[in-house]
Amino acid sequence: MTSTNRVRRPSSIGWLPEPTPPIPDIKGVTVPIGWIDGDGAGESPPEGGSSSEDDRVTHEPTATLDASRTRIRSVLDDAVGAPRDGELDTPIMREAAQAVRVLNPTRDSTFPRPGRRRVITVANQKGGVGKTTSTVNLAVAFALHGLKVLVIDLDPQGNASTGLGVDHGSGTPSIYEVLVEGASLAETAVPVEQAPDLLCVPATIDLAGAEIELVSVVAREHRLRKAIEAYESEVDYILVDCPPSLGLLTVNALVAGDEVLIPIQCEYYALEGLGQLLQNIELIQAHLNDGLRVSTILLTMYDGRTKLADQVAQEVRRHFGDLVLDVVIPRSVRVSEAPGYGQSVMTYDPGSRGALTYFEAARQMAQRGSR
Repeated sequence: MTSTNRVRRPSSIGWLPEPTPPIPDIKGVTVPIGWIDGDGAGESPPEGGSSSEDDRVTHEPTATLDASRTRIRSVLDDAVGAPRDGELDTPIMREAAQAVRVLNPTRDSTFPRPGRRRVITVANQKGGVGKTTSTVNLAVAFALHGLKVLVIDLDPQGNASTGLGVDHGSGTPSIYEVLVEGASLAETAVPVEQAPDLLCVPATIDLAGAEIELVSVVAREHRLRKAIEAYESEVDYILVDCPPSLGLLTVNALVAGDEVLIPIQCEYYALEGLGQLLQNIELIQAHLNDGLRVSTILLTMYDGRTKLADQVAQEVRRHFGDLVLDVVIPRSVRVSEAPGYGQSVMTYDPGSRGALTYFEAARQMAQRGSR
């Protein structure tokens, strides 16, 4: 038989009363500032020493981590601007502001134009250091901010063409026809949909045999230079993406260029071949192009979690000084994903760290070129 008597509950239904935690007796014990003694009054540690509690606490040095955070935050603030008073500084709002700044949809923001056409050769015989990635993203950044750009893909793999969404299948008019058959750049350049005033001369697999076919050609090292000199269209920047070698194609690019941009991966192997590249540049200066100079060094694939990346960056800055751009390109999955969609990271994910750092690198290069 069920009882109908009401059960008396000493607390809220379903919950038991929580026991009051015991208060430790710490009267008479010296504690650091911020702690409370038994009487409820704060007490400072004795002068000239620290409390026993302090003695047990150790702190790891965080200078490297703080420097990395400060550098990244500085890039964000320079590109987007610190939030004004009363604005909500949320991650979503900040990323949206970054994307708008990078894409520049209203074309209100423009980079300074150079006094004359700049022909920049992007070279490093070490593979996988970010030559093509840097060429593509810098070109798109320039074009999104009011500059006219021509990209020449001089790598038979055609990766720059892929990153710009340009067809480079066999039979496509390409840089091969320019070097071997004497076609003009105007005949082979095609517009890039990602940005206004951006053109690309693609590379096809036929370019792999160009070095052999050019062996018997007189002044074969000057083929690209003559094609660029004959290109009459108004353009602010010509970026030449080189293959990972020091063969005839790279020599053509160095002879044609006024400046050299060297991407350097923040790892030891990237430094090993740098001396050989600089020696080749000196030979080109002495015999084929005395106006060539190394104008820009870009640190790529920077991983702030490792000491090695910081050591490489510091060594490069110590040796090359002001030639090294202030901004470093971090390792980024978004940068690696973008070519799979036929895009640069500037349009694939304009709010990402990779897009923002390439935007900042392009802006700094444009400012240097306008002086």
